[in-house]
This record gives sequence, structure tokens and C-alpha cells, in this order.
Amino acid sequence: MKKVLLASVASLMAVLPGIAAAEYPEKPVEFVVPWPPGDSEDVLTRMIADDFQKKYGVPAAVVNKPGGGGGPFPGAVEVAKAPADGYTVGSFILAVPIIGPNIGIPELNPNPFEPLGAFLTYPFVIVAGGDAPYATVDELAAHAQDNDVVLGHFGGPLIPTKVTMALAKQKGFSFAADAAFDMLDCNTLASGDVDVMNTTLQLVLPCLDDIKVLASIGGERIGLTPDTPTVGELDPSLSLSLWNGLFVHKDTPADVREKIIAVAKETMTSERAKTYMKETGALVYWQDAADTVKQIEVDTEALGKINAMLE
Repeated sequence: MKKVLLASVASLMAVLPGIAAAEYPEKPVEFVVPWPPGDSEDVLTRMIADDFQKKYGVPAAVVNKPGGGGGPFPGAVEVAKAPADGYTVGSFILAVPIIGPNIGIPELNPNPFEPLGAFLTYPFVIVAGGDAPYATVDELAAHAQDNDVVLGHFGGPLIPTKVTMALAKQKGFSFAADAAFDMLDCNTLASGDVDVMNTTLQLVLPCLDDIKVLASIGGERIGLTPDTPTVGELDPSLSLSLWNGLFVHKDTPADVREKIIAVAKETMTSERAKTYMKETGALVYWQDAADTVKQIEVDTEALGKINAMLE
């Protein structure tokens, strides 16, 4: 009798496919960007969301969840608390898996995420206003000996901030004050809120001809500012770049991950992504999950050395 009952249930599920587990995706998918709209990670993640919607026929959208000067961590917490089903995907900088578990946020310790892959290396820059009495990092160091210089950044624990602080220390000066902002663009410098800021080139492209780019933070010079040295050129011990990738909760099923990866990889190799790279100086690519895990290990070691410098 038991065998007959099981057979009947199996037959019923065969003719009523709605009873079986639905195939992913069957409902809207959110790509969480923990920053305001407009920067490179936001633009490229929107491309992925658009392509995901076209491929799978379900709504897919970017949801911006900036942290109010707290960097990406409040947004990351929301992704960590969401079900591990692929319907909430994080678009995160490397600080989320490297720094997040170590700053007292329970939802991020231990690290709940695994990368699907990396797709962007930011053209991060250290910039000053066009009327600043310095045009290089060495000139800034000399000026700061007798003058107060205020630094703007996206958050104290974040890697570009640490690299900038370490560079100042190596050059023999310190900033008189510093402050975290959700947005660091042309208006931030024009308002006089800060004297120097580390930000992405995308956010200051509209006023690039009216500001001074003192250095770039990354492994190679930016094509749009070829005469500006990298921080690594100024001090090889500080050669560290900032990248962004897609992350999901580590319990997310493999077949779900594969569907997201398939779209993201195709998007990052598309002509519109290549055009964006040429126009903004951003480095756009697709790095798979295994290589991204290795990159996180390398960056964790490099950041440890920088933290030691700042002690």
C-alpha cells in the first residue's frame, strides 16, 4: 500500500509541475549596491541586471543602499540577512569580505559571503582642488608641514583611505582632519568641505580639467590621466588596488550561482562594457570565483602590511 501511495504522489507531481520546486529565477532579483547611484560599480551592475532580466524574463534591478558615511557595510548586512536563494546579490568592493568580519558587525563575522567573480578595478584617485598650492604628493607633504589639510574619504576602514593615510605617513605628514562621505564628487571639492579626497575618477570626470590629480591607487596608471603616478610608484609597499565583484551567501545553490555568473560574464565582455572602460578609465573584465578567492587572500596579506604601517 505504501509503494502504491508513493507512486501516486510521484504521478501527481509529474502532471502538476507547479507542485515541484520552481526553477530559478521565478521572481524579481535584487542586485544590492551599497553606495549611491552613479559610480562605476553602479553603472556596471545595472548592465548586469538589465541583461539578467532580458535573459530570464523576470524583473531584475539595482537597489542602492548607501551607509551614511559607513561605507558598504550596512548594505552588506542586508544581503547577509536575506535568504540564500540568489534573489539578493551583493555588488561589493573587496573591503566587505576582508574588513567586514573584523569591525564588530555580527552579521558579517564570520564572513557569510562567497564571490561569484570580480568585474571591475576602480580608477581610484587622490585629488585636490584646482587652486590648491600643490600638484604632487611631495608638494602636498611639504604644504602639510605648516598648513592644515582636510581629507575626504568613503570610510576610515576602507582600503583607499588606509592607503592614503599610509602614504601620508611614509611621506612624513598627517592630515589635520578627515571625514567620511557617501559621495565624493566635484561638488565636494568646490564646496570647500575637504582639501584633498580619495575617490573614483568616474565621480570627478565632469571637472577633471579643473582639479589636480595627485596620484592614482592601483596597479597601473589610468589611461585618462597617464601623467599621474600610482601610489605604488611613489611607494612600492602601498601597491594595492580596489576592485568590485558579485557576492552571494555561501549557502546559495550552485545552479543558481551558475545562472548569475553566465549573465555577468557575458555583460562584462560586451561592447558596451568595453566602451565604458575606454570612456572612464575603469578596468572592466570577468575574473572567476576561484581566482577571486585567491585575489582576496593576496589582498588580505597586503592590507595586513598596510595596517602594520599605520599602528
